[in-house]
Amino acid sequence: MGGKSVVRVRDVMKKNFDMVDGLATISDALAEMRHVENKSLIVDKRNDDDEVGMLLISDIARHVLAKDRAPERVNVYEVMTKPVMTVDAEMDIRYCARLFERFKLSRAPVVENQKVIGIVSFTDMVLKGMCDIRGECGSDSD
Repeated sequence: MGGKSVVRVRDVMKKNFDMVDGLATISDALAEMRHVENKSLIVDKRNDDDEVGMLLISDIARHVLAKDRAPERVNVYEVMTKPVMTVDAEMDIRYCARLFERFKLSRAPVVENQKVIGIVSFTDMVLKGMCDIRGECGSDSD
């Protein structure tokens, strides 16, 4: 990949993501999901000294569904992960992939000026980023 243009996280991230308050119930959080292709919700900071959290669909499956808990009686903060590792929008996706591998992440919020502006996953980096780098994906040649 040497000599090629750098693909940044901002180039491959999903700009459409759902935010939820940590005090919301799981039922409320699921009802608020507008972007069904996302497998997570970003838990908003309560104040400037707080940190971003994340609620994965798998967290809901493990901690609510599998334990037969009523989603209307479980708050997001009970099952979310907080704090979560965030990545800078200007990070090279190769370094982001290494970071994900090192810390066993599958997705992370993307931040710019301390605000969440998107979410990135391995899928985004491979399908959008590698195709851009190699120029092989999505070609219309038959």
